[in-house]
Amino acid sequence: MQTIPTIRFEFIKRNLIFRFDAGTSRGVLKTKEVFWIKAFRESEPDLIGWGEAAPLVKLSPDDRPDFEQVLEKTLRDLEKESWSMEEASILEKVANLIPFELPSIRFGVETALLDLLNGGNQKIVSNPFYEKGLPIPINGLIWMGSAEFMKQQIDEKLAQGFHCIKMKIGAIDFEKELELLHYIRSNYSASEISLRVDANGAFAPEEALSKLAALHQLDLHSIEQPIRSGQGEEMKKLCMASELPIALDEELIGVKDKAGLLDQINPPYIILKPSLLGGIKETRAWISEAEKRGIGWWMTSALESNIGLNSISQLTSQYQPSIPQGLGTGKLFHNNLNSPLTVREGNIYYEVEVPWELPS
Repeated sequence: MQTIPTIRFEFIKRNLIFRFDAGTSRGVLKTKEVFWIKAFRESEPDLIGWGEAAPLVKLSPDDRPDFEQVLEKTLRDLEKESWSMEEASILEKVANLIPFELPSIRFGVETALLDLLNGGNQKIVSNPFYEKGLPIPINGLIWMGSAEFMKQQIDEKLAQGFHCIKMKIGAIDFEKELELLHYIRSNYSASEISLRVDANGAFAPEEALSKLAALHQLDLHSIEQPIRSGQGEEMKKLCMASELPIALDEELIGVKDKAGLLDQINPPYIILKPSLLGGIKETRAWISEAEKRGIGWWMTSALESNIGLNSISQLTSQYQPSIPQGLGTGKLFHNNLNSPLTVREGNIYYEVEVPWELPS
């Protein structure tokens, strides 16, 4: 096993600009700040591994006003370490050195080091997405906004060939949201278009079950996080009573006792966002615990640039999922990095002939 005495780390900050006002139940997003982490050996400064730390405002455990200073100190501390350049060793050491409360930094460092390990060619882990061009099915995401704006997005996604649509709900009038879902369902059966909704915790516990029943009438696949996280007993009751399958999302963030949470709530599905959960090692642990219990899962990016999206897609591809994943966020920004990641006909592809535009 090769040991590298010194690896240098740097970061580049960019403010990504949305192509539209991205509405969620937590407010409207116009920009997204990301930090690209660069790992390289002193002896080979041109051989670079890239990762991304991109905490989500009001959601990531490491969304904090001093994030940039914490990232700088973390990287300087990591430069004092010797690194065994092997995947399992890298993941274990990052988990030991970077606190659990800094999940996006863990993810960014992990992936930068793994990219460096694999030759600095944007390969993070062995997977058929990168190595064989095997596509990953994804959902088309409908952002909150006016009913007219949401209908426009629905029409665009259907025209683009998506077979799974995910609609964010909880910001406009619930009856209008039902009308939009009915609009899809009146034109496409469940066998033609799978429908998911994401409430981002917008429902109050006392109203949730009746709203889930109304949504169930539209033959939906599932609903993500109907009530806000941290209400384990209420969520457990909903999962037991609801005919519409529930997927936990924000509920997983900051949780160390994975088995305990899954045993308590026993959800049909969980949603995995590596940059919010602590990276590759933590995400794999969630998958292991879910699969032991027969709980389904899918992976979702969390508004990363194409560097982070590439890493998440490769991790996802290791499991060769058959159901659509949430990996279609690469085209959200005006100033994203150009990359081989391409979305068409409801799938994401890694097209090796397309060059990367890497940070500079």
